Amino acid sequence: MQFTKDSFYMALLQRLVSLNPLQTVTLDGTTRPAIIVAENELVISAQPVSDAFYIEWGTAQMVQGQVGDRGLMEMECVITYHTFGTVQSGVDRGRALAALDMELLSICEPPRTQKRDYTQSPSADLGTSILWTTPNLGKVVGTDAAKNEGLPRGNEGVRLERSASLKVFFFPEVTFL
Repeated sequence: MQFTKDSFYMALLQRLVSLNPLQTVTLDGTTRPAIIVAENELVISAQPVSDAFYIEWGTAQMVQGQVGDRGLMEMECVITYHTFGTVQSGVDRGRALAALDMELLSICEPPRTQKRDYTQSPSADLGTSILWTTPNLGKVVGTDAAKNEGLPRGNEGVRLERSASLKVFFFPEVTFL
């Protein structure tokens, strides 16, 4: 499953760089595209970075009706993001969140990529593809910002956030007995 997770992440990352190369974040002193896989980051108590896409993986299971030792599998994926807007007053938070929505929908198209092994350089094609559903955009939620987090230029305020869910389909690398 790790090859599936890595291939999905790299596809979205490369597409974001092509779509909007300025959509970056700085984590641990390194500036990089604004897509973060939560399970691959250091576990710290810091708040999530605004205007970035956080990928979190859920359960994986065989697709109903599959038979054989290498049936099609599906894995849940949730992508969360939030914004404070781009101006001090935060009055453009809705527009900023809508822009993030459109970026996410854009980088998820087309809903497929080759499955690759990124543990080697250059990466190796594993001979299959992964596919995913269109992200289901959840309800917009406004939350109170943490005391150390706030609007641009230091004003505290309310952030707007959203979670989008989708399913990723893939063939496993192992044979089931």
